[in-house]
Amino acid sequence: MNEDVRITAWVRGRVQRVGFRWFTRAKALEIGGLSGFALNLDDGRVQVVAEGSRESCKGLLDWLRDGDTPGRVDGVTEIWDAPRGGYADFAIR
Repeated sequence: MNEDVRITAWVRGRVQRVGFRWFTRAKALEIGGLSGFALNLDDGRVQVVAEGSRESCKGLLDWLRDGDTPGRVDGVTEIWDAPRGGYADFAIR
């Protein structure tokens, strides 16, 4: 079963001022079927919210952890939830 889900991930490391949000959006669009956003937080982390199939969200999360991301990822914390909707596409905030 591949129901729709929502994932909220907080990415720690050197992930601001390196194009991380742009590359995250590009990866989400490449995976396809995802909506949500990537947002710089005041504490230096990037928050990623994605909604779509469980498989697609897992693909994005795997990329955040182990992919060829810009900067340096020291860790990712995530919460899985039911989708809430309200996103037309995947945006950079």
